[in-house]
Amino acid sequence: MAISAAAVSMAGKCGTGSSARERHLQGRDGLPKVRHGYGRVLGATHFAREKAMRRVSLIACAGLMGWAVMAQAAADTCMARSADIIDALRKGDFAAATRHFDGRVKAAVDAPRLGDIWQHMLPTKFGAFERADAPKAGAQDSGTVETPLHFAQGQLVMRVACNGEGEVSGLRFLPMPSSVSTEALGTGERRLAVSTPLGPLPGILTLPAGEGPFPVVVLVAGSGPHDGDETIGPNKPFRDIAQGLAAAGIASLRYDKRSLTYATRMAATTDVTIDDEVTDDALTATRLAGSQPGIDPHRVFVLGHSLGAYMAPRIGQRNPGLAGLVLLAAPARSLLDVQAQQVREVGKRRGMSDEQVAHGLKAIADEKQWLAEAGVGKHPTGSFEGVPQSYQLSLRDYDVVAVAKGLHVPLLLLQGGSDFQVSPQQDFARWQSALAGRPQVTFHRYDGLSHLFMPAGSSGTPADYQAPAHVDDQVIRDISNWVKAQPPRR
Repeated sequence: MAISAAAVSMAGKCGTGSSARERHLQGRDGLPKVRHGYGRVLGATHFAREKAMRRVSLIACAGLMGWAVMAQAAADTCMARSADIIDALRKGDFAAATRHFDGRVKAAVDAPRLGDIWQHMLPTKFGAFERADAPKAGAQDSGTVETPLHFAQGQLVMRVACNGEGEVSGLRFLPMPSSVSTEALGTGERRLAVSTPLGPLPGILTLPAGEGPFPVVVLVAGSGPHDGDETIGPNKPFRDIAQGLAAAGIASLRYDKRSLTYATRMAATTDVTIDDEVTDDALTATRLAGSQPGIDPHRVFVLGHSLGAYMAPRIGQRNPGLAGLVLLAAPARSLLDVQAQQVREVGKRRGMSDEQVAHGLKAIADEKQWLAEAGVGKHPTGSFEGVPQSYQLSLRDYDVVAVAKGLHVPLLLLQGGSDFQVSPQQDFARWQSALAGRPQVTFHRYDGLSHLFMPAGSSGTPADYQAPAHVDDQVIRDISNWVKAQPPRR
């Protein structure tokens, strides 16, 4: 989940609407989700809604800014606008940076808010800004310009959209794009598309050597616009797991998330939910995986990481034919509670001031109050951390532990002992207490491993994820042995 997640996202998220409550939230400093994988925070990351960063985690890991509608504009004008924004950001002149924003973007991201993002939220997750490459026409959308940004601990793309009058009609910070659609296939791998209402998601089915039929594990990523490998810096946890499972005689399906493949269309949506981001596509993927030649349709499993693990019980609830669920770094609390812990602990380690931590915690407290008072059946308006309130509202009544307790399916829960996004003490311990004594539930904790189930770094921050590593062999062995031990689901 990172944190993480997302959402980031990533995640990533950062605009606010124009209500009095949202104006009050402008200028607050939130900890970017370390993600929800980011999850990441899961954060990409934590996760929280790898929210203060999960929201630099959901939309872009978030697309920290903008659910603004992208319109056509003259390419040269938009190039100039992009160059002006970068120049102003470098100088700390945020009034100049927002000078050409149209009314909708300016209402969501005014000068103080942009300053908060540039000076606090982005450096908290990605380190100090170093340089920008030359802007270029966007590959996905006419009328957009993309500028690669290099930070000490990561890279982003600043995407600017302009309307016909030359005003900036969209501004988003996104992770450098990646996709399994461009990845070279390995032995036993073939491309497979997961259908969604927006179009297909690129995926990779990995088959072991031999005839089968094989059990298959569908990999569900953390928060933010993850590719099928759940790429975080130089690391690809899901590719590691897929290859390890294949070596043990187990197939897998991994796929790019909808928030990556259709980032622009999701960003223009005002009623997005957690099921849009995670649940629905995972359910489609389980049906697709189980229908493939060489696959045992009675031995389909789901493996979720961070946010994916958080939603795995709902996936199992909605597909009772699954043979088992594997939860890696699964939050056992609300994502806002996880996010608050990240702000307090990781924020301090990242050098956030007491005032910045207090701002981040107040924003989360305000959001929790809003959710508690939100009417049932009403269409939510506004946003939190740049993501429509419909997203948070769709999570409000989800009690992940209660849902898991109501399932009659084998569960495997794994936790890194050095995870700073999903707490071994507050999350994993709650899982152990809630599911104690159940014969179909297995727990493993790995001391010294991080949120990515790789060797933990020394900083206790997302900077640790920039060190190249691989998912620990023992983790993959434990997953493989557990999957092979489960009976078919009839």
